[in-house]
Amino acid sequence: MKIAIGCDHAAIELKKAIMAHLDEQGVEYQNLGTDGDPCDYPDMAEAVAGKITSGECELGILLCGTGIGMSMAANKIKGIRAACCSDCFSTRYTRLHNDANILCMGERVIGKGLALELVDIFLSTGFEGGRHQRRVDKITALEEKES
Repeated sequence: MKIAIGCDHAAIELKKAIMAHLDEQGVEYQNLGTDGDPCDYPDMAEAVAGKITSGECELGILLCGTGIGMSMAANKIKGIRAACCSDCFSTRYTRLHNDANILCMGERVIGKGLALELVDIFLSTGFEGGRHQRRVDKITALEEKES
């Protein structure tokens, strides 16, 4: 599995911690920035989402101050189901039931320990399919309808 990861300038430290954690676990990832320069979160969301929609990466992680801006921007991109999570239950079920493909978190609202736990849950939980596939298909239909 290959992960795309990106952040704006409000979440550089959390991104560093997550990348170190992924390194320890042997998870391959692509760091799309930023690593210090101020940037706009929609640009980072577009970069990470592009890696997923192209098939280059399977899942993504986006970080900003709250995670909300990243999720809003990423969800504008066709084929992306980004979820802003700050608890274990939501993180697990957004993969199981929504087939979320990007985890969004905020450095200013979540501690490092919990963030790493959420990353582990997100990356190790698969989509259940079944009745949930019908609902994900409806999300996709909404995208088609709006484009």
